Amino acid sequence: MTTTATEDPQGRPGQDPQGRPAREPASTPGASGASGAALAVLPGVLTSALAWTDAHRTRFALPDDVLEPHTQVNATLKPLGELAQLGSTIRRTTAPGTPEHEVAGDLVAYAWGQVHEGALLLELLRAEPFAAYPYEIYAAFAGYGLRHEGFEALARPLTATRAWAHTEQHANRQLGLVNSERRVGVVTHTDAGGVLSRTWLGGLSEPWMFEGSSGYALTHTVFHLTDWGRMPDRVPKKIDGYLRTWLPAWADGCLESGQWDLTGELLAVAASLPGPAPVELLDAVWPVLADVQHPTGCVPETGVPAEDPSPDPYPFIDCYHSTLVTAFAAALSLRSLRQTDERAGKRTGEQTGEQTGEQTGETTPGRERHTP
Repeated sequence: MTTTATEDPQGRPGQDPQGRPAREPASTPGASGASGAALAVLPGVLTSALAWTDAHRTRFALPDDVLEPHTQVNATLKPLGELAQLGSTIRRTTAPGTPEHEVAGDLVAYAWGQVHEGALLLELLRAEPFAAYPYEIYAAFAGYGLRHEGFEALARPLTATRAWAHTEQHANRQLGLVNSERRVGVVTHTDAGGVLSRTWLGGLSEPWMFEGSSGYALTHTVFHLTDWGRMPDRVPKKIDGYLRTWLPAWADGCLESGQWDLTGELLAVAASLPGPAPVELLDAVWPVLADVQHPTGCVPETGVPAEDPSPDPYPFIDCYHSTLVTAFAAALSLRSLRQTDERAGKRTGEQTGEQTGEQTGETTPGRERHTP
């Protein structure tokens, strides 16, 4: 069951004995209309998280020795690739001309500059032709429209090799590679449907077997399947129903254990489903995560939220990803909720027209269709 934050007599979210935001059960699925709790906090959460990321953009800068064998990819290229991926999705999801749209675009441009407009990724690919990560980072930019001719000229024969097609990796990682190939615009090395069936999520695993690693596996399965929330209709009907049933319980467990990063990813998954937004889930969870967010905009990955008023209450490595994920999930949630409201408004208008005999010439809007 999902839960929401309780409030003290002054109207502020309370805390449990461990210092986490206290919560009370939310309404069960099928209860009456949305409270608007998510929409009340989401614009501020998004703006604040992006502002923190923008203020700390230099922390994503690549070191001079990034091409050296001793350089830690997870501490250098991985954060930059995440900045590019999530920033580009936020840019595409927000309305042109809004501050969030502009900041997200600036962050992607910054990341593109850090990889020397693709030239550095070409050097990585030359040095490690057997590695998938340079290609996946490049695909984050290519999906946004930023391309490097030399990189793609080398990548084409490499991705046509038997070794590329038979790289041994977990199914959700292979699904990510398939999505990267789609973004670059080449023939995928395998069928996405077959890979999906081998994932934890695709197998509709017993929901009580959910834990940290399976949680991140299922969120990334959805991200790769939907191209990071851009194509919700790639989610099969059975998986859609499974997620709508069990996301509330999983999110509740993450809130109870202070897993804020995974909570954000689950919210992004909820906002990436086809059809109407899961309003009750978003209304229940977003106010809690909003309360966890520091006044500067950052969000810790795990644990009791800091009360330190300083500009950097957490080490960068312990909050950059969860802050990016919070912004990403907030942008997707706003889109999903607004689209749901628009569809509901159109249906109401059509029903009113039918009752009064008016002919509007419109049809009830159906699910938007995308082709891979």
